[in-house]
Amino acid sequence: MPLLNQSLIVIGLLLILAAGIGFIIAYAYFKSKLPKLREEAIKQSRAVLSGQFSEQLAPFLPDFPYKPTEARFIGKPIDFIVFKGLDEKATEEIVFVEVKSGKARTSPTEKKVKEAVEQKKVRWEEYRVPEQVTKAS
Repeated sequence: MPLLNQSLIVIGLLLILAAGIGFIIAYAYFKSKLPKLREEAIKQSRAVLSGQFSEQLAPFLPDFPYKPTEARFIGKPIDFIVFKGLDEKATEEIVFVEVKSGKARTSPTEKKVKEAVEQKKVRWEEYRVPEQVTKAS
């Protein structure tokens, strides 16, 4: 065997050995980190689920400033639209309500919705379904 071929074989074997050692080291490192990563993922998941649950439960909490029967859950991009006075069939105000819990912050999309409402960029529009869609055949 020529010397060049032997050198290539040795280099190849060294590369395979280095990759194997690297894999073993990485495996051991991540195996030791895995329980902590799982714990953090579970905590994050619980926080998200707890926040979602709290959002939907909010109108039934004692300090919610509106009647639960007048609040309509939307979820995204805001949590509720409250039709204040709806129970008396005299809606006097429409309120967009975003529910937060813990350390949650307003998202960029929620901020844009808030800005649109504050700038009174809100309007009424009616959409009529075409007759051919609702007409019996």
